[in-house]
Amino acid sequence: MTEKVDGAEVTEELPKYPSPRAAQCPFAPPPGLLALHESGKSVVRAETWDGTTPWVVTTHAAQRQLLADARVSADIGAPGYPHTTASMKAHAAEMQPSINNTDGAEHARWRRMLTSSFTRHRMEKLRPAIQTITDDLIDKMLAGPNPAELNEALSLPLPSLMICELLGVPYEDHGFFQEHAGVTNARFKTPEEAAETTRVLREYISGLIEAKMDDPAEDVLSDLGTRVREGVLSMEEAAPLGHILLVAGHDTSANMITLGTALLLENPDQLTLLRQNSDDPKFVTNAVEELLRYLTIPHLLARRAVVEDIEIDGETIRAGEGVIAALPAANWDPQAFPEPEKVDLTRKASHHMAFSWGPHQCIGQQLARIELHVVFSTLFRRVPTLRLATPLSELKFKEDSQAYGIYELPIAW
Repeated sequence: MTEKVDGAEVTEELPKYPSPRAAQCPFAPPPGLLALHESGKSVVRAETWDGTTPWVVTTHAAQRQLLADARVSADIGAPGYPHTTASMKAHAAEMQPSINNTDGAEHARWRRMLTSSFTRHRMEKLRPAIQTITDDLIDKMLAGPNPAELNEALSLPLPSLMICELLGVPYEDHGFFQEHAGVTNARFKTPEEAAETTRVLREYISGLIEAKMDDPAEDVLSDLGTRVREGVLSMEEAAPLGHILLVAGHDTSANMITLGTALLLENPDQLTLLRQNSDDPKFVTNAVEELLRYLTIPHLLARRAVVEDIEIDGETIRAGEGVIAALPAANWDPQAFPEPEKVDLTRKASHHMAFSWGPHQCIGQQLARIELHVVFSTLFRRVPTLRLATPLSELKFKEDSQAYGIYELPIAW
């Protein structure tokens, strides 16, 4: 980046985004992000994978201001939008409008269609089923080989079963959609791979919605089918919506269960606190919020295009420029969370940014919270000798995915 200082051109090397994490502390945000807090800069230019230089916003307060402002757009086809992957950039112009890439009244229309399906009351009604499934999966794990792999034994099956129940997707198809969800969230997939996995998943969802139009049940895909029949939605709109919910509804929660378990096993003092208070709903609720803050699974979100000049912390971001709210940086902002590097399950952390902020805040966050409440209050109580079966240094973390996590977590007891 070249600027003029006292009439002379000065070239400044921009930070890379995203920057790598430190191998010795894989749970923490990248050191490059944390260094921006120390520099006092909350809005900086950074160079991304394609050579573009969007703005990166790092502080908690600045991100809340940005993500609530109507002058920034989630439209991935808008000028300046900072695409996460080559495949997203290649297909941006043909992306159909949906809940994740629209703004204002149009986005509100999409969100209203799902609000009744994801209310806190409706999610709470699922708690007994989540508890039963968690206990059943732990029973099966304990009866099987020791060591076991946590993703396979618990982290993936639980949210997959729940999102299948909620949407009305046959669980026997979970292997199929988990495989395609992995492709969807991979940063380094090719445009061709992205197009193919999108086509396959949307054909699958369309077939389910069509079947439910003839034989509806009490689930989200039946609700979408009703709206298609009434002419409120077209099938071309309903299928992408179902696709988004299916992928987002299990992948992020699965990664959070695995990563949170590893973090707790590496912090025995906090794990002891959780075990001692596992029957206290208020403590567990608070603990889950701290784990969400500390780990920030959607580590490469949220991204926006600026459609009208906006000033953030004294820096003017122009229309047509891109901006990234680096959520892990906000969740480790010492102004919002003193001593953010410490895992403290007693910390009041409910103002974290793990579910983003503003109009596009995660619609499924209440389901995710309840799943995490049940898992973390049950797993360590049921399996008090749980431990890592592989050193932390040998685990492979998902820096190459849009949802941070661990590919495999061998555990023993």
